[in-house]
Amino acid sequence: MPNITSVLNQLEQERSRLTAQLERLSNALSALTGASNTRRGRAISAAGRARIAAAQRARWAKVKGQKVVAITARKTRTISLSARRRIAAAQRARWAKWKKSQKKG
Repeated sequence: MPNITSVLNQLEQERSRLTAQLERLSNALSALTGASNTRRGRAISAAGRARIAAAQRARWAKVKGQKVVAITARKTRTISLSARRRIAAAQRARWAKWKKSQKKG
C-alpha cells in the first residue's frame, strides 16, 4: 500500500505541474493572438469621443486657469407638426381599439 500512495502522490504532482504549464501556454497564446486585447461592449461614436475630449480639455483649461472654451451641445432634432399629429392620431386609434376590446370581454 505505501507504494500505491507514493505513486498517487507523484501523479498528483505531475498533474499540477502540467496544469500550470498549460496555463502558461494558454496565456502566451492569448498574448500572441491578441485574444485578451479584444474590446467588448458598446462602441462610442466619433461625435461622442469628440464631446468627451472637449469636456476634458475644458476641465484642464479650468485647472490651469486658462480660458475655458465652450463645448458645443448636441444638436436636437425637432419633429414636424404634421408628424406629431399623425403619431397622436395613431395612438388615439390604438387606445380606442384597446378600450373596445376591454368592453367586449
